[in-house]
Amino acid sequence: MTHRTTSAPQGARDSERPAEAEELTLSTDVRIWKISKISSKSAPYQLRWVVAGKVYHATFATTALAESRRSDLWKAMRKGEAFDVKSGLPESEIRQARATEAAEAETKSDPTWWEFSREFMKRRWRTAAAKTREGFADSLAAAALGMLADRPDVPEPQAVRKAVRWVVVPAHADQEPPPALEKVCSWLAENSLPLSSLRRSGIAEDVHYRLAYRLDGKLAAKDTYKRRRRCFNSAMAYAIQMRYLDENPMAGLERPATAASGPIDPRVLMNAVQGREFLTAVSYVGSVHRNRGRRLVAFFGCILYAAMRPAEVVALRLDGCHLPETGWGVLTLRETRPVSGKKWTDSGERHDKRGLKMRDPEADRPVPIPPILVAMLRAHVKEFGTAADGRVFQNERGGLVGTSSYWRVWEEARLLAFPPHKVASPLAGKPYDGRATCITDWLRSGLPVAEVARRAGTSPEVIDRHYAGCLDNSEEEDNKKIEKAMGWGAPDAV
Repeated sequence: MTHRTTSAPQGARDSERPAEAEELTLSTDVRIWKISKISSKSAPYQLRWVVAGKVYHATFATTALAESRRSDLWKAMRKGEAFDVKSGLPESEIRQARATEAAEAETKSDPTWWEFSREFMKRRWRTAAAKTREGFADSLAAAALGMLADRPDVPEPQAVRKAVRWVVVPAHADQEPPPALEKVCSWLAENSLPLSSLRRSGIAEDVHYRLAYRLDGKLAAKDTYKRRRRCFNSAMAYAIQMRYLDENPMAGLERPATAASGPIDPRVLMNAVQGREFLTAVSYVGSVHRNRGRRLVAFFGCILYAAMRPAEVVALRLDGCHLPETGWGVLTLRETRPVSGKKWTDSGERHDKRGLKMRDPEADRPVPIPPILVAMLRAHVKEFGTAADGRVFQNERGGLVGTSSYWRVWEEARLLAFPPHKVASPLAGKPYDGRATCITDWLRSGLPVAEVARRAGTSPEVIDRHYAGCLDNSEEEDNKKIEKAMGWGAPDAV
């Protein structure tokens, strides 16, 4: 096996190769020639020398680099130092290079969690979406709480998580930490446990606990745990690939009972009247001059009547809208603009630009929309126009509609639309509940699960898992359908 070293000076070409790992073949029969000029734009200065009759050469970008290297070889030869016949290098250089590489290999073979987190994120950053990057950072930060040395001056968990989330961003590699994180980062750099600590069951179990629980000690949501565990498993797969670990230390650990986030709570769903009253209330939010609410009536209508995700509504373009004067229309969705934060996106903007969820990057999803939503969108475009890039929805400055903006309007509209006892209930507690309302309405109308999944941009399995409990009032109607199909509906049937 060839063992490469890094003994060649900066500016030298690969022809001055490091030595191999096996026993050296040494000779003191060395001659060094003068520097010559060759026809090369990048490295025109060539140094040649002979060891035991074998000629070696190295090329350099400047004459100063060439002279410096010639001086090093000349000093070694004058001291009577032997040169390796295979590489042409002085014995001392080869020994030093091997020692340095061995030390580096020993250190790298067991990086600390702090070092490993940065290395892993740097490797995965290029191919990961902004939300995925943020998910990796969250998982690494949660696991970091279980990879701390047992010392009395350990930082607060919240500070540890912030520090890890900051340091794993590759763009921060050459930057000093923010003042608030400087001491924490310094502590973690010195006191994070090595990756090999995960082989100890106590450490692995503690890390597993950190993935499954929040900082307040309460169970994390089921989806949160699944995302963290999936990201952690990806990190472990990389550790195995790099031969830091032999196996995933959590492979045998059972998932704890996490907080439920499966079936949709029927209490969050609006009926038809409540939906209309809610959208009317949206139009009254904000002053007349700012139009905060009126700008978002059709925005929330897309969620409530087309089951669109908020990030899909933000990205909706007019050229993807078929809005006839009468009848049903069609929205052809092609991209999403999820909010990830500036440090996670390649563009440096808060909104990432991605294809549709659960679709190929170039795939689209046509969604038929009822006349009531067609009318809303036509009225919206007539009153507010479109953004410069053709987006249907824009803020007052023509930019993307921010998450905090539509959340504030949603919360204010609930206060106007519902009586106090409903406001205190889970009814329409968040914008995503409007999507759940639409999906449930489609199912109750008799639309096949596969078609509901297609329109909503998800899978039939997700529909069954999350929405089956919302249809428990249809048993009598289902029985009548069975009776009719089997010929039992008529009184005189025998």
